[in-house]
Amino acid sequence: MMDVRRSAERYPGGDPQAGIESWHAFSFGPHYDPDNLRFGAIIACNEERLAPGAGFDEHPHSHTEIITWVVEGELSHRDSTGHLTRVRPGDVQRLSSAAGVRHVERNDSDGPLSFVQMWLAPLEPGGEPSYEIVHGIADSTPYAVPEAGAMLHVRRLAPGERTAVPDAVHVYVHVVRGEVRVGGEKLGPGDAARITDARDLAVAAATGAELLMWEML
Repeated sequence: MMDVRRSAERYPGGDPQAGIESWHAFSFGPHYDPDNLRFGAIIACNEERLAPGAGFDEHPHSHTEIITWVVEGELSHRDSTGHLTRVRPGDVQRLSSAAGVRHVERNDSDGPLSFVQMWLAPLEPGGEPSYEIVHGIADSTPYAVPEAGAMLHVRRLAPGERTAVPDAVHVYVHVVRGEVRVGGEKLGPGDAARITDARDLAVAAATGAELLMWEML
């Protein structure tokens, strides 16, 4: 079964006057929707846009695996465990908040910043916070998040190229850029497909495209 969610259906958020624009794919903050709380391990998939100098001041997280994918620009990250990094397009950043961590996210550059941030629920609560960044992850290289029973597949497709959808109980396909077809459905930037009991499916690129695919229990 496949449930397609369009970019235009996302809940708007952020603080545009402060240079922060957010678009939420799942129930978030004041946009409470009891029928859209999670899919598999995913509890949030936010598209964020930060103007130069804008950002999220220090704030807490707990019991969440936070994965960030930069689309354009450079994200400055600082957390309470002492990590200070810059995340660029092609990097995968993971912050495992565990029992609790605080962090700051900002656009300290002179240009625009856009990124996709995904929150996953861990299989077990608690533990010690941890942090990892993989610079320039190669195409088709899976990135495991065992704490959430999930695997991220990054795919960059040329026009006409196809890629298999993982056979899994839950698969979440997010289109970062370009146009693709999944199971007969056309998806564009910001669109997503939530697939249950995926079997023998493929994504076909109509244009050059970039995808984030989550394979989950």
